[in-house]
Order: sequence, then C-alpha cells, then structure tokens
Amino acid sequence: MTSQQLRSEFLNFFKDKGHKIVVSSSLIPDDPSVLLTTAGMQQFKKYFLGEADPEKDFGARRAASIQKAFRTSDIDEVGDKSHDTFFEMLGHFSFGDYFKKETIEWTFNFLTKVLKISVDRIAATVFEGDDKIPFDEESYKTWLKFLPAKQIKKNPRKDNVWGPVGDEGPCGAANEVYIDGLEVATLVFVEYFCAKDGSLAPLSQKGVDVGWGLERITMITQGKKSIFETDLFEPLMAAMPIGLSERKKRIAADHSRGIVFLISDGVRPSNKEAGYILRRLLRRLIILTKDGVKPQELFGLVVESYKDFYANLDKDAVDAVFDEEYKKFDKALNRGVEELGKMKEIDAKNAFKLYESFGLPYEVIKEMGGSKAATLTREDFEKELALHQEVSRAGAEKKFKGGLADDGAETVKYHTATHLLLAALREVLPARIGFAKGDAGGGPEIYQKGSNITAERLRFDFNYPQKMTDIQIKKVADLVNQKIKEDILVEMKEMPKDEALKLAKVSFEPGKYGATVKVYKVGDFSIELCGGPHVKRTSELGSFKIAKEESSGAGIRRIRAVLE
Repeated sequence: MTSQQLRSEFLNFFKDKGHKIVVSSSLIPDDPSVLLTTAGMQQFKKYFLGEADPEKDFGARRAASIQKAFRTSDIDEVGDKSHDTFFEMLGHFSFGDYFKKETIEWTFNFLTKVLKISVDRIAATVFEGDDKIPFDEESYKTWLKFLPAKQIKKNPRKDNVWGPVGDEGPCGAANEVYIDGLEVATLVFVEYFCAKDGSLAPLSQKGVDVGWGLERITMITQGKKSIFETDLFEPLMAAMPIGLSERKKRIAADHSRGIVFLISDGVRPSNKEAGYILRRLLRRLIILTKDGVKPQELFGLVVESYKDFYANLDKDAVDAVFDEEYKKFDKALNRGVEELGKMKEIDAKNAFKLYESFGLPYEVIKEMGGSKAATLTREDFEKELALHQEVSRAGAEKKFKGGLADDGAETVKYHTATHLLLAALREVLPARIGFAKGDAGGGPEIYQKGSNITAERLRFDFNYPQKMTDIQIKKVADLVNQKIKEDILVEMKEMPKDEALKLAKVSFEPGKYGATVKVYKVGDFSIELCGGPHVKRTSELGSFKIAKEESSGAGIRRIRAVLE
C-alpha cells in the first residue's frame, strides 16, 4: 500500500463513519501559544472548548483530516530510523459526539481490516489513574474485547495523559497504540480544561482527538525497517551522493521536506521563533552541500511527491529563500569552520561564540566539532543563549527606562519615521499586483516583517512580491515628507489590547502583546501598537530620504532610509 493509498483509505474509512473531511491548516498556527502546528487537533481547538459550532462551520460534529505538522522536539534524533521534524498526521475528531468505545473499535478495525495487521502484533496502553484523573477503566475494558490482557498495559500520567498544546487548553487521558513495539497512534479522550497552573476543570462537552503518524504507519504497512525506506523518502534518498553516510542522507531528506513545507506556508529565515527553526534546517542543509548534497534537486523531488495533495507548494519561493540564505551563510560558514578548527575543546561558551559570530547552529557545531564537542549538550547551549538574551534585554530596558543614551533622540525620531513609512507604503503600493489600491480583488495589506533602527538610519522589511519602481519609491518618500511638513501631533493612549486591535492593523501575532498596550496615532494617517518612544510632532523629523530599496528574501522587500 503506497502512502497515497494510505491517505485515501484513512479518509474514506472515517468518511463512511460520518466524518466531514477537513483540509489541512497551515504550519503557521492561529494559536499564538505555539510556534508551529504540532498536532492535528490545533485547528479544532475552538470546537473542543465549545467556543465554535462545528455543525455550523462544516456540517458535522465529527471530522477527519490529514494535517501537516512540525515538531522540533525530535530534531536531535533525526538520522535514526523513525524520527523526523515535518510529518503528516492522520486524524479523526469528535466534538461532543462519540467517545471511547467507538474510537477504540474503529482503531482496531482500521488496523486489522483495512491495514491487515494481525492481532498478535498490536498492543495498547491506558492511563492507570492518579489523584487528578481516575483510572481509564472504560478504555481498558473496551480493549479487552479485542486484545488479550497481556497486550494491554496501564501507564502513569507522563505516558498516558495528553496535555494541552501550548500553555493551557483541553486535555485528557490517552491510549497509545503500538505495532511491533513502535507507537503508531494516540487516542486522546478530551474531558478537561488544563489551566496554566495545572489545575483541571471538566469541559462542557467531551471530545476525541486521534492522531496517526503517516510516516510510521507507512513503514509498517510497507514492511520497511525505517521511515526513510518508504515511498515518502525513497526518491530523496536515491538522489543522495554515493558514499554519504546513512545518517546524513536521512538528515538531508528530512530537512528538505521541512524546508519546502515551512517556506510554502510563509515562514522566512530569521533569528527568532519559527524563522529560527527554518534557518537551522537551511544552514544544516547548506553544511551538507559540502558533501555533495544538491538541495534544489531535493526540493524539486519533495514538490513533485506532494503537489497532488498540497497544492500550495512553491518550488520557486523555496529556491529563492535557499539561495539568499546560502549567500548569507556560506562565507560565515567557512570562517566559522576555520575558527572551530582552532579550538581545542568546544563547550557551551565556545559554541555560543561560534553561533553569535558566524551563525553556526548547535547541530552544525555538535556534528562538525566531533570529539572536541563530546561534552557539549543542547541544554547547556540553550542556557548560554538565554543568558546572553537576558543581558541584552537588561541593557535595552536600562536604555529606555533610565534615560536614553546619547544617540537616543535620534533613535526616537526613527521610531516615528518607521510608522510613517509603513503608512505610506500601504497608501502607495497596490494590495495585489495588477490591481490599483481599493480595486475589487485586492489582496492582503502591507505588513512589517522586520526592522532595525540605529541613530543613523532605519531598516524596514515588508511583504511585497516585486521590486518597487522608482516612481513608487519617490511617491512613498514624498508622502512621508508631506506628513512631516504638516507638523502632525503624535498622540499616545494606553488601552486594553482587544480595544486597540479594533483600531490598528498589527504586523505580529496578537498574543505577543500584553493585556494593555500603547497605541500611537499620527493624525488620521497612522495608527500603530508600539512600545515607543516617539517624537511629539512630525516636524521634529526633518527630511526623510529612502537610500535603498532591495530584496530581503522571497516575497520580502527591504527599505533603508535616513533623516536629514
């Protein structure tokens, strides 16, 4: 059975059981408590909580999906036979409909009747109970109808209670299903809401969240010894250089898939959050080009393998992002490797120096360091990184709380100029190529994708699919200067975040703002959430000049500007 046949069999099986088939959500989640989509249930969280009506939204209280997912928890394990970062999760869900008995029966039938797995290869685990959640007796007794007692195990909370995705959310006791000792599915019976303090409260309706790992179940049904021998990876593995170690082949194959899906869903390399995860994958793959790996070829194979099921995969965007990152990293990589070679021992402090100075991620340092990095652990590296971030944060707070540094007045001007620039870009540029501003069919607005301000200049990144024309650049600069000459009052109000979001468009996830926010208003021209500081009136800015407009990655443009 091919992986494509597995997808079809799964969806058809649960469609016949009254489930509505729902398409995969993006790897960039709506839930601000997580960086990336890590489970099939995330797009259904509001239905488990009773905050939305599934019958109104998609016509059923049962749903099934094949969800793109990405987890970094296993990134250090990639290279063995079963761990990966990007994966697909076959899922089916109940929102106040069926519960444990039906779920277990369908699981068993899918295994034995559809996948033709013999009963003696199947095992299950249930929650043994503790002071917060009782023993899952119903699951245990139901499994006894299908499996002998010796193939059912009672496990503690750490193994068989599924916690919330993020800081808080729905949770409950879980069953785990194994074939030949390999976990292939998790059955979560959602009964409680877990608060941030760990306390549990019963939900108004019970739910079911079942997830099957496609890569693992494909390995089982195809009789392979690792996921990298299945048809999901076989074309990628065959394209690797002769002589490359099996471990490196697996890393390159896994990271190529992850890169294609992350970029196609809108993630771009950066030094924080999801962008940092993508950068780690890209740079590790760049390292492997030294061994003859050809990333663009691998990207093409990924797109070819998945395009029929995921229509948004964008080979051109992936290549463009990779090329840009390669240009940034290759020279630094060579210098970093040279510096690494000089080190007698690579501990957390030395590893952080290599990361800070040359951009070498932990995985690269650990791998290339060999015996020199034998004692280096990710935990120690992350501690060193956190310490550095804390020092930097303290310095920034001192600067803005204790009185600005000597160049503070200039930086304040550039903060305000950045707001004017964003407003001018939104005014001048069409919302979608081929449409004038305001035309029917216009697409998403311009949003900030990054910025950097010093006492001498501002640098501003924004989403736009092509190079700005000279006329557009001039119009933007002229509009900013017009608002400067109008001597507009810059007003600041503190208000609840929910109220502020009704007034201002925000470039970042709303969850990243506090409950109370500062809103800066420049007449009717610009309204933005910002921590400040800003000038009192626009006339204080002087004259605004765009020094350069350039690419900052696929679909991202960068403006460098100065005040004179």
